[in-house]
Amino acid sequence: MVPQGEQVTLPAGSVGYITQGLGGSYTVFVEGNLFRVAGRDADAIGKEAPEPLELAAGADDEAVEQLVWRQLRTCFDPEIPINVVDLGLVYEARIEPHPEQAGQRRVEVRMTLTAPACGMGDILVADVRDKLEMIPTVVEADVELVFDPPWNRTMMSEAARLETGMF
Repeated sequence: MVPQGEQVTLPAGSVGYITQGLGGSYTVFVEGNLFRVAGRDADAIGKEAPEPLELAAGADDEAVEQLVWRQLRTCFDPEIPINVVDLGLVYEARIEPHPEQAGQRRVEVRMTLTAPACGMGDILVADVRDKLEMIPTVVEADVELVFDPPWNRTMMSEAARLETGMF
């Protein structure tokens, strides 16, 4: 449920409409409330789940890093149609070899929220983690939610500021 972040199950046959379908997840308006439907559950609303990610065999860390940032750009706040990278919520993403699994990688992300009391924080963190762990060779994604420095609109990309009217 948006913005509370509470997990609910909508009864079969509920009538609603999709208000946002970005990054493989959907925001659905049902009976006066907004709900985020994860891509893996897209069939419940008549949509198809996203295709699995592909990475060339023997891809180096640079190729994985590019895919990490591409995946981060598929993570959206359910209320704001702008990805977490362009919103300026991702402070850092580091790729390193997994210490216990040869040939595998671990990704560490430091990110924030537009407001510390955002009820969707846990949902966004889980979305980032899940999407990064979809990347071939990434077996662990550690997503740390931080509030220092505090987010402000100057952290947004120019395109995001134009989109929201926050110049």
